[in-house]
Amino acid sequence: MITSAYIHIPFCEKLCHYCDFTKFFYDEKMADEYLVALEKEISTAIEQPRKKMKTIFVGGGTPTALNNRQLLQLVEMIAHYFDVSGVEEYTFEANPGDLTKEKIDILVSHGVNRISMGVQDFNDEMLEKLGRLHRVKDVYQNVNDLQNAGLTNISIDLMFSLPNQTMEHFSKTLEEAISFNLPHYSAYSLQIEPKTVFYQRYKKGTLSKPPEEVEADMYELLRKRMREEDKNQYEISNFARAGYESKHNLTYWNNEYYYGFGAGASGYLPGYRTINVRPFPAYVKEAQASGKPVLYTDEITKKERIEEEMFLGLRKSEGVSLQSFYSKYHLDLKKIYSDTFEKLMQKGWMELSDGFVRLTEDGKPFGNEVFQEFLLEDDVWEQWKDAIKES
Repeated sequence: MITSAYIHIPFCEKLCHYCDFTKFFYDEKMADEYLVALEKEISTAIEQPRKKMKTIFVGGGTPTALNNRQLLQLVEMIAHYFDVSGVEEYTFEANPGDLTKEKIDILVSHGVNRISMGVQDFNDEMLEKLGRLHRVKDVYQNVNDLQNAGLTNISIDLMFSLPNQTMEHFSKTLEEAISFNLPHYSAYSLQIEPKTVFYQRYKKGTLSKPPEEVEADMYELLRKRMREEDKNQYEISNFARAGYESKHNLTYWNNEYYYGFGAGASGYLPGYRTINVRPFPAYVKEAQASGKPVLYTDEITKKERIEEEMFLGLRKSEGVSLQSFYSKYHLDLKKIYSDTFEKLMQKGWMELSDGFVRLTEDGKPFGNEVFQEFLLEDDVWEQWKDAIKES
C-alpha cells in the first residue's frame, strides 16, 4: 500500500552554487504550464480523488518561489487528489525570504503542518558565497511569522565543510541555529556535485573544502551539541526532539513505497523504481500527453530490495529491526549476514541489541564503508535466495 507522496516543484529565484537537483529559474508562464502538467501526472496515477495518505512532502527547487495564485492552485490540487485532513505529516520546503505572511496563510489554511527551511548557514557572507538569496534576518522573520501562524513544526537545514569554513565559523552557525530551539534539524556536509558552479571551481582549483579531519570534527561537534540539546540523532544527518522525527523521510529509510511526481522526481512502487524526465519542455510535453512522464523504470530484484533494506535502515540510529526484516522476507537477518555481522562487530562498528542491528557511535563516521559490506556476494545469495518469500 502506498501512503506517501513526494511532489517536486523545480523553480528557484536563483540557482545555488552547490545544488544539482532538478531546478529552473522561476518564470510565471513556465510555472503555470508546469502546474497543468503536474496535475495531469497526479490525476493519471491517483484514480480516486482524496486518496488517504500518511505523508506528503512538497520539495524542490523552491515550492515557495511560486506566486500566491500558483501556490493556492498547487495546494488546492493536492487537496483534491489527497485527503490532507487525515495526513499525519504534510511538509513544504521553503527558502527564507520567499515565505511571506500571505503564503504562510495559504499553506496553513490548506493543511500543511510542517515546514522545512533551507537555511544552510548563519553568516551573510557565506550565504553570498553559496549563491543563496536570503540573509540571516530573513530566517528570524520567517520563523517568527510561522510560529505566530501556529505552525511550530519547523525544521532547518544546515551545511558544513563549506569552502574556507573554519571550526569557529561552523560552531557559531550551529549555536545560532540551536538558539531557535526548533524541534528538528538536518545537517549535511558539502558534496561537490557535477554540473554545479562549485564543481567547475573545484576543477579549476579555485575552490577548496576543509580537510577531512576538520569535516569530521565539525560532524562530531554537531552530534555533541544536538545530544546536549535533547535532539535525538535518529538518522545520520537528522536530529529531532522526541515525536518530531520526519515521518516522510522515515518512509525512505524504512524502504517503504512512495509516489514521486514532478520533473526529475523518483518514485518507489511495488517491484520497481521510477525516475521522471528532468528537462522542463520534455516533462511538460510527456506529462500532458500521457500523464506518465517516466524516463526509465528500474525493476527491483529481491536481492536489491534486501540490500537496500540494510543500506537505508542502517542510516537510522535505531537500526534495522530483526522482526520487521523477518516479517518482510521470512528469513532470519542474522543468518544471511552472519559473516558480515561478525566482521563489523569485531571492528566495533556494529551492535546487536533489543532486536535491532545498528551502527555503534564509533561506527557512524564509517557509515559508507559499513553499507558496502551489505552487498550480497553471489555465493551467499545463491545459498539463501530460495528461502526468501517477500510479504
